[in-house]
Amino acid sequence: MRTILALIAVLITGPVQADLDTSGDWPEADVVPIDADVTSSSPFTLAEAAAGQGEALPASVRFYPAVGASAAQPSPAAVLLHGAGGVSRVREGRYARQLAAQGVAVAVIDVFGARGGGGFIERLMRITEAMALSDAFATLAWLDSRPDVDARRTALIGFSYGAMSSIYAAYDQVVTAYNASIPFAAHVAFYGPCVARFEDASTTGAPVLMLWGTEDAIVDPRACDILADDLRAGGSDVVIREYVARHRWDGALRSWRAPVHIADCRFTVARDFTVRDDFTRLEMSDTNTRATILSLCANRDGYLIGGDEVVRRRSNADLAKFLNPVLFPRDGD
Repeated sequence: MRTILALIAVLITGPVQADLDTSGDWPEADVVPIDADVTSSSPFTLAEAAAGQGEALPASVRFYPAVGASAAQPSPAAVLLHGAGGVSRVREGRYARQLAAQGVAVAVIDVFGARGGGGFIERLMRITEAMALSDAFATLAWLDSRPDVDARRTALIGFSYGAMSSIYAAYDQVVTAYNASIPFAAHVAFYGPCVARFEDASTTGAPVLMLWGTEDAIVDPRACDILADDLRAGGSDVVIREYVARHRWDGALRSWRAPVHIADCRFTVARDFTVRDDFTRLEMSDTNTRATILSLCANRDGYLIGGDEVVRRRSNADLAKFLNPVLFPRDGD
């Protein structure tokens, strides 16, 4: 009944409230998304991004306006980066409608769709985190051009594959590489592999939330704790939340085992933006080196995937508590 009443309030009066519901029981708004006119590029590596390389292309971005937002009352925003399976209505689409219902504009990026798609393995070899970051920063600039959005209150939220990019965007070095006029105000990583560390751990100072399940083999908690310490040393507050859950607890309820994961991989991002495999010292510079490195460090034991609505409500609640001070700051925050 509470959710029904909240949804009625959205449709009649505008945003449900001036922050996200910390109960985690979120309504969905029947908002009509639009295709955002975002121009991005496709640098294969961070080094290429820093050098201004990478073919320009239109990004694939769906924008969900916040209920009740206007030029007189601009909303905060969230940019969503999907996982290796691509954009899902059950996950990205559902978050978009729920956040829009609560006064947060949402941009859902389809990193694969803008670059020709392809099979699962082909996509992961051809389409890199550097490309996802290009889309993310280009989308942030597009949001900054909208009078109904306060882009300085934008969170970058990534899932699994996209979660890695969300973390990378917190580093000063990455913001510099993309010549971003403003940084993201917060970074959220849903069950992201913690495989890369930066030699220069300096961050923008934006807070970071890391969430993972204890039954998810794609996440190595020890590696993630080390990464969290790096981010703290670099200047960001980091919050960690663990759940008794499998990978993608906020997706479809079907349970299955994915065949391979990269939790055992380890990379270092140097100050000159080059990325090397810690074990072979190979530089990840093109499709061939990326395929070689990932094939050598990939774990073929696989990992369990399965949705859990109880855990999803809990993670909604934790996400709300983390984001509210950033997206809806009060005097003194």
